[in-house]
Formats: sequence, C-alpha cells, structure tokens
Amino acid sequence: MKKFKNLAALTAFSMAFVLVFSLPSLAQTPKLTDPEIASVAVVANQIDINYAAIAKEKSKNAEVLRFAETMTNDHKAIIAQAVELVTKLKVTPQDNAVSQKLNADAEKTKKLLLKKSGKAFDKAYIDNEVAYHKAVIAAVTGLLIPEAQNAELKALLGKVVPALNAHLAHAEMVQKNFK
Repeated sequence: MKKFKNLAALTAFSMAFVLVFSLPSLAQTPKLTDPEIASVAVVANQIDINYAAIAKEKSKNAEVLRFAETMTNDHKAIIAQAVELVTKLKVTPQDNAVSQKLNADAEKTKKLLLKKSGKAFDKAYIDNEVAYHKAVIAAVTGLLIPEAQNAELKALLGKVVPALNAHLAHAEMVQKNFK
C-alpha cells in the first residue's frame, strides 16, 4: 500500500506540473518577466541535475546510470548557456512563484526517490524523468517561449527544445525496460 501511495504522489506531482504549465490559455497562468523566465529555466535544469545525482548514487543499472550522466552533462551545459546569456544581457534571474513551486515539488519528489532502492528506484526515477521532461517541454513551449520578450532568450529556449525532446525519447526507451 505504501508503494502505491508513493507512486500516486509522484504521478500526482507530475500531472499537476503538466497541468500548470501546459495550459497557457488559463487565467491563472503566470505572467513572467525575462529575469523570472531565466530563473525558471535554471531551476528546472538544476532539478534534473539533482535527480541525476540521486540516480548516480542509488542505481546499479547501466542504462539508468548512462541516462543520469547524460542529464547531468546536458543540463549543466544548458545552465552554462543561460548564465552566459544573462551575463551578456546584464540580467539577474529573479526568483518567482513558478521557480519556488518547482523547487518545492522537486523536494517532495526527491524524498520519494530517496526512499526507494534497487529496481523500484530505477523505475521511479525513469518514470519521473519521462513525466518531468514532458512537463518541461510543455512549460518551455507553452509558457516560457511565448512569455519571453528578449529575442536571444527566446532563441535559447527554442534551441533547448530539441535536446529536451531527445531526453524524453531516451527516457521513454529506458522506461520500456521497467514495464
């Protein structure tokens, strides 16, 4: 029963995240400034790096470990590009309700992942990665890109989408081993 509750909580987080970010026409959709968008982008990437760090500590599965290493490398590179851009533009990322909610939800997911081990961990981690990448793609394409005012920021966000799609495809491929 406890296993079901943890899975249900992880699924609920993923679905809530998708709903918040994939429905930009809703009245409660946040309006973000470019500094806030920069913060959300960095936070979202850092969260996935943090999840990968947990996977690298807990997993023994070679495919999961390769995926986690890819997430670490790729998301660090995206953060570096974002930092380079905001430095060039002399913009300071600004914390906001969206980045705070991302961090709070990530902390809950982290706790769920840390409670698992073995194949149960690998499945939970990769299931979360699939859901997280779907949500992030929806957020980038449905909220961050449309809200971005600066052309270079908008271009950087657009440039990241193919990598996110590749991550999603990779996660879904690994996920097939845990059905």
